Amino acid sequence: MGLSMLEKVDLSKRIDDKEYKDLVDKLEIKMGELQRKSWKMQLPIIVVFEGWHASGMSDIINRFILPMDPRGFRFHTATSPTDEEKLRPLLWRFWTKVPARGQVAIFDRSWYRRAIIEHIEKNNGKGLERCLQGIRSFERQLADDGYLIIKFFLHISKEKQQQRFKELEKNNGDLFIVGEDEVDYANEYETYLHTVEKILENTDSFRAPWTIVEANNRNFATVKIMTAFINAMEDKLKEVDYKSVTETTVDLFPKEDLPGIPSLKTSILARTDMEKTIDKKEYKKKKKDYQERLRHLQYELLKRQIPVIIIYEGWDASGKGGNIRRLAHRLNPRLYSVIPIGAPNDYEVSRHYLWRFLKEIPPAGRIAIFDRSWYGRVMVERVEQLCTENEWKRAYREINEFEAMLTDWNAVVVKFWLHIDQETQFERFQKRSETPHKQWKITQEDWRNRENWDAYREAVDEMLEKTSTTYAPWTIVEGNDKKYARIKAMKTVTEAIEEKLKS
Repeated sequence: MGLSMLEKVDLSKRIDDKEYKDLVDKLEIKMGELQRKSWKMQLPIIVVFEGWHASGMSDIINRFILPMDPRGFRFHTATSPTDEEKLRPLLWRFWTKVPARGQVAIFDRSWYRRAIIEHIEKNNGKGLERCLQGIRSFERQLADDGYLIIKFFLHISKEKQQQRFKELEKNNGDLFIVGEDEVDYANEYETYLHTVEKILENTDSFRAPWTIVEANNRNFATVKIMTAFINAMEDKLKEVDYKSVTETTVDLFPKEDLPGIPSLKTSILARTDMEKTIDKKEYKKKKKDYQERLRHLQYELLKRQIPVIIIYEGWDASGKGGNIRRLAHRLNPRLYSVIPIGAPNDYEVSRHYLWRFLKEIPPAGRIAIFDRSWYGRVMVERVEQLCTENEWKRAYREINEFEAMLTDWNAVVVKFWLHIDQETQFERFQKRSETPHKQWKITQEDWRNRENWDAYREAVDEMLEKTSTTYAPWTIVEGNDKKYARIKAMKTVTEAIEEKLKS
């Protein structure tokens, strides 16, 4: 059999101390210049360090960060997850550490190390490809949003690793400043070699390429890392500078992947029966029944550690708030939260648009109800031209991948579009305007949005078509009759939870 990918790496490369000092002095100056330029041009950067235990990672990372302005970077070590992090998806704690534009995030081990230990080991290797697919999506989404991702794998030979183990143990070194779940990983070089190579091969892309660093000699490794960082920074800054000058928009997808907006003849919303109603007596009976069932179900969800994510989208005045209140009426407030979503603030705008939603994902066993959501990217941001055409077209795929990550984590995802017709909306607007205690609900922006009804309808139709999946389907709620809409929503949530508990 031939040599494997890592076995082909020439680990004899080295740089002596004198040459190292001459090279590093120049590299450090260049790194400082590029960091300041990246801040000025608002370029977000993620640097990932992975590698074998005893590869000298802590020393090499320290050499790497010393020339940088500490005000411009954050350092993260991916150790064993906290109790809070264990209740979230694998990538949640890394999404929450995504840097703002102009900042650098440096990861001392990352989602790759945690994927090996948490996902592969605990599941006997099952689901590796699914895990890697989620990682590829995560990195691609960030890269598409303008992030520069630089990944280093510090490679040493098994012999060098064993030699360093002995030195560290003899000198009471910091080798075993690792979690208990990493001890096997530290000592089983041959066992993990194939898995590591598979991960490197399957997550190497032009958006987020791997650089294999020969780390038997730390001087050589440091120089190679600094040089690769500088080269990647220069290339990316040229690209950003070019885009800012030309202001051109590049279509990131082939045309066949972007079907046109559905015609009104085949409109999903146009086929909705808006005459559905429910009488008052039946409404009261069913409301009480579903509220009681949901109260009991939330304790079963907690017991089984199953998270539930409920998304409410719909027209202005479609009754989202009242619907949510009835749904949550009997729930234990310790086990659910309602997350109202408005326009992003400056802090949120400085990161990937999904970032502010990721941090609101509930822990396992809890219920999160989103009053509007990440779908703003393909509705209001699209119609009001608050993002580019490429960004909202790209978002369909990103949202589907995001929701796939949630359902892979065992979450129940329920999505509602509360639909009303124009006449009903106008009547409700008028009533709000004429009722003193409801006037706060109506704004000039609501009236202005009515003028864009057709544009919003087209956007909603395309959203429903492209983001209704088997794992996170849309439910259109006929909302002209508020009572009917409330019962349908409670029924849908109840049945989705009960079906999940059965399976």
